[in-house]
Amino acid sequence: MSAEATNPATPGPVTPGVQRRRGRARLDLRRLGRAALLGPAARDRLPDAIGHVVEAHRAHYPDADLEPLRRAYVLAESSHRGQTRKSGEPYITHPLAVTLILAQLGAEITTLTASLLHDTVEDTDVTLDQVRAEFGEDVCYLVDGVTKLEKVDYGAAAEPETFRKMLVATGNDVRVMSIKLADRLHNMRTLGVMRPEKQARIAKVTRDVLIPLAERLGVQALKTELEDLVFAILHPQEYAEVQALIAANAESEGDPLGDIAGEVRGVLREAGIAAEVLIRPRHFVSVHRVHRKRGELRASDYGRLLVLVNEDADCYGVLGELHTCFTPVVSEFKDFIAVPKFNLYQSLHTAVARPDGEVAEVLIRTHQMHQVAEAGVVALRNPYAPPSEDPSDSADDERVDPTRPGWLSRLLDWQQAAPDPDTFWSTLREDLAQDREIAVFRPDGGTLGLPAGASCVDAAYAQYGEDAHACIGARVNGRLATLSTVLSDGDTVQLLMGQDAASGPSSEWLDHARTPGARIAIRRWLTTHPTPAPAPAPSAQRPPQQAPMATPRPEGPDTGSRSAAASAVVDREGASVRLAGCCTPVPPDAITAFAVRGGAVTVHRAGCPAVERMKEVGRAEVGVRWGDTAECRVTLTAESFGRAHLLADLTEAIALEGVAIISATVEPPTQQRVRHTYTLQLPDAAHLPGLMRAMRAVPGVYDVSRAQHPAAAAH
Repeated sequence: MSAEATNPATPGPVTPGVQRRRGRARLDLRRLGRAALLGPAARDRLPDAIGHVVEAHRAHYPDADLEPLRRAYVLAESSHRGQTRKSGEPYITHPLAVTLILAQLGAEITTLTASLLHDTVEDTDVTLDQVRAEFGEDVCYLVDGVTKLEKVDYGAAAEPETFRKMLVATGNDVRVMSIKLADRLHNMRTLGVMRPEKQARIAKVTRDVLIPLAERLGVQALKTELEDLVFAILHPQEYAEVQALIAANAESEGDPLGDIAGEVRGVLREAGIAAEVLIRPRHFVSVHRVHRKRGELRASDYGRLLVLVNEDADCYGVLGELHTCFTPVVSEFKDFIAVPKFNLYQSLHTAVARPDGEVAEVLIRTHQMHQVAEAGVVALRNPYAPPSEDPSDSADDERVDPTRPGWLSRLLDWQQAAPDPDTFWSTLREDLAQDREIAVFRPDGGTLGLPAGASCVDAAYAQYGEDAHACIGARVNGRLATLSTVLSDGDTVQLLMGQDAASGPSSEWLDHARTPGARIAIRRWLTTHPTPAPAPAPSAQRPPQQAPMATPRPEGPDTGSRSAAASAVVDREGASVRLAGCCTPVPPDAITAFAVRGGAVTVHRAGCPAVERMKEVGRAEVGVRWGDTAECRVTLTAESFGRAHLLADLTEAIALEGVAIISATVEPPTQQRVRHTYTLQLPDAAHLPGLMRAMRAVPGVYDVSRAQHPAAAAH
């Protein structure tokens, strides 16, 4: 896949000083090259050249059938024979190195077979039909997924379209991307003799696309090494400074992290918790980040403690012992076991301090969690095999669907709407830059995975696709919210959809959309529905200012009519009766009445806030009951999202119920919301529930309630 890469035996400026984890030995490509040139071995034994791969694979699969691996090596070696890399080494050393990386991570035999063959279709005369006939459909699919598109056919679009092809293939089988990541890691390791400008170009694509994909697939072992290699190429000065810091710390006297590790082992031994306590050195980029964050580094900042236990419960047991025997740094505690990251990662994070001020960060996880933390989807072995085929796999992991994580589903959805390679390429980088994910809940109990910082706009398009054009608002955790509201992990989101087929998003929605899918859909709608240009105003006149549509309110604090008041009978002969405008009582509301100035009696709903104030100021309570008159007057408030023709639609809905409008006021919009207040004359109080339902059914209206005007209670 990269015949231009070079042999690490002749290193360039990239490789010196990069720390390697124990157990991940480098291939001796010169020796493997010589072994490869000897040709295929006899059928009764494995070729010497794949000895490293076999050894690493058997560490994870002691009883594995290695025959497919042998046949894949024979085909790869014979088809690549005569090809060399830039370094002059036989080309077969590259697929061997890629396969070893995957074998060390625990990849199963299908992935390793495809890895050995991953460049055959691209760089030799081997065809996909041959691979399918010899190794089966799964291996053929993986090889096809990582095969690059030809520049002769796609020109400058070859690279973005190749990545699009690989991502689509990954949507059906995540093992495609694990092979690509291992391929890129080996090419980055051997990038040294290429021209500096080409090193920089490859490093930037690795930084912007491959490293985020490694993070999202949870393959931390590949991600961290890729980060260091990119760091060395793109920021050589900072890389050299970090390298000097690490070297100086290694030569300094004392080892506080080692001392704390010894104390932790003792504490856990006394508590009877079987645990392995390791010192995990930070990689170069991690040291650089800590240095920028904290300034001068302490000796304990160059690594973290890793505590490995057997059971989930032991993780919390270790945490309790550490927080009891050391001083915990509360701000550093995170529980990724109870709430795993979106990339399968599980661990407890904490930090503890000794009396002398030394602080150590501690990671606590089970051995199984550690394998997944390092290898991500690769550690899932064959995620597509039925459970009975691999009984050693854990079947109780229901955190996410590892074969189709939410971020990948969203990516595959929006890429279909981005036919232009440049748009796809730039949007892909933008999408992958969002490195944290949240989960929000729908009212039906389902979940939506969204990037951190996503708004209700993003939730709408994630749930409804292009039907979200008709979304008019949302309720977040039961409270009304605008579409611009930014969501938090764990929020419950109910999206409110309008019924107007002609409605659509405004350009303001783009300011609140974080996901590419939402932004692409909104832009496409805006492009096909251009806003007409406003007619120019006459040069000698200013355009008139638009004012809220309104009719005058009745004067005075009480808005009940005398005809409506006749249905309320009070125990005070000759008194004029008013229905209070603050609560607009109608039959069959429970009511009470008070004598007010001028000999009048005002009638309130029993639960009106003004009732208590009337009693506090000593107003005389008067007996009251509903009479026989059915006609009544009521004030209703309609809460809605702003849209064209809303007032006309509400007015029509009220008229169809046979209700007269005495007055109507529309307040200026606030945060995309509009409040309408109507004083209405009903022929019968029994019409009120049906009227309110009809008003709520108007698109854009999310609530209709009886008016409550506290200020109207002053009499």
